[in-house]
Amino acid sequence: MQKLGLNQSLQQKLSPQQIQFIKLLQVPTAELEGRIEEELEINPALEEGEDQEKPEESTNEADEFPESPEGPTSSSEDDVDIQDYLRDDDYSGYKMQGDGDEDEDNREMPIPMSSSLHEQLMSQLDFMGLDERQYAIGRQLLGSIESDGYIRRDLDAIVNDMAFSQGIETTAEEVEQVLKKIQTFDPPGIAARNLQECLLLQLDRMDNGHDIDVAVAKKIISECYEEFTKKHYQKIQKKLDTEDEDFVRDAMELIVKLNPKPGGESTNTVVKNQYIIPDYILTNNNGKLELSLNSRNAPELRISRSYTDMFKAYDKSNKKDKKLKEAVTFVKQKLDAAKWFIDAIKQRQQTLLRTMKAIIDFQYDFFLEGDETKLKPMILKDIATMISMDISTVSRVASSKAIQTEFGIFPLKYFFSEGIATDSGEEVSSREVKQIIKDIIESEDKDKPFSDDKLETILNEKGYNIARRTVAKYREQLNIPVARLRKEM
Repeated sequence: MQKLGLNQSLQQKLSPQQIQFIKLLQVPTAELEGRIEEELEINPALEEGEDQEKPEESTNEADEFPESPEGPTSSSEDDVDIQDYLRDDDYSGYKMQGDGDEDEDNREMPIPMSSSLHEQLMSQLDFMGLDERQYAIGRQLLGSIESDGYIRRDLDAIVNDMAFSQGIETTAEEVEQVLKKIQTFDPPGIAARNLQECLLLQLDRMDNGHDIDVAVAKKIISECYEEFTKKHYQKIQKKLDTEDEDFVRDAMELIVKLNPKPGGESTNTVVKNQYIIPDYILTNNNGKLELSLNSRNAPELRISRSYTDMFKAYDKSNKKDKKLKEAVTFVKQKLDAAKWFIDAIKQRQQTLLRTMKAIIDFQYDFFLEGDETKLKPMILKDIATMISMDISTVSRVASSKAIQTEFGIFPLKYFFSEGIATDSGEEVSSREVKQIIKDIIESEDKDKPFSDDKLETILNEKGYNIARRTVAKYREQLNIPVARLRKEM
């Protein structure tokens, strides 16, 4: 049996303008220019350039989202208030903070060019003097080399590839003969099938028959490879039938200097230096911290004068003209969008500044001295409470932004960390504990490195209440291997 009924519900939905503002807030400075250029392309009412009139300051700084003007749904005369669009002082121009030198911004930076790894290998293959059959096998092998310089595809699979794709019947033995020739190419170690073979190929290049360290290193890799990977030095000495630690140590030092990824430096056709563009710049002016936004890549924005002139013409014309009304409705929609975008940029700047100022206030001691041990435990909720904003807003600001200080450039995520309790009842940042773990390991005796249990004991003696599994987690986050792999002779 069907029944009719009324249900009352309350739902919260974000407007399209609010969703766009959220995305704009999350964009880092390095990508902001592209986002603005995209808006300039789709909205002819928005222009680049500085207006002579000084824009008024926004009065809604505390708002998390700018007001979202809705476009008209019809072309009636009541939808358009001419005076609202003739008073354009508030939106006449908007100059970004922190604009850099124009000549410096427009200066073209040369990009170093380099041939790819495949191109380098192909040029060497051309000089090998191979016959047509061997050359075809060589091309197939070069195509199987991965970006780090290894061939991990089985030779039998390459034989099948040759048969199906090129109609060439061959054998694994013939393919391996061509492979041995390719393994003589530069860089040394190229086309190895595993790390052991890669290291041996490099040692072969260094072997002149007189260097004892190279000879011992080759013997270690070929006969004691498993012990080498586990750093079981005593087992290596036993296999080599020697009690001279220096005899093994010198060879081990030679091995660790070899390149485990011979193709790693030649994988890109264009080599470009990667730069981090900080979103904030913090300076210490005689003990006073001064924060500014780095927005030099963002152009100045203003409302198009020609579009406001259209409204002036409409105000003086016959307003019953249907085509003119439709044109004015279109112009109104574009002006609404342009005004909103300029206001959204202002709101973005204000939100970024408020969030960063709160972080600086919370971590003031660190920003004053740069001492990592003075970082306090801080979570997103702490900053959200300070600036009366939602946690999600703070998260978007912190997710992809960075600040330049006198001590280096730091991502904002760096300043957020969990707390560790101490014997005194206080909480310290997990970054402080990580730094202490790092210092302890750097000063340990490498003949007898500390285990995680020993690290736990030392930290507990220092007053940090921390479990062994947490020590292991922090050690892994610091990319520090376990004690056995830190052992040295």
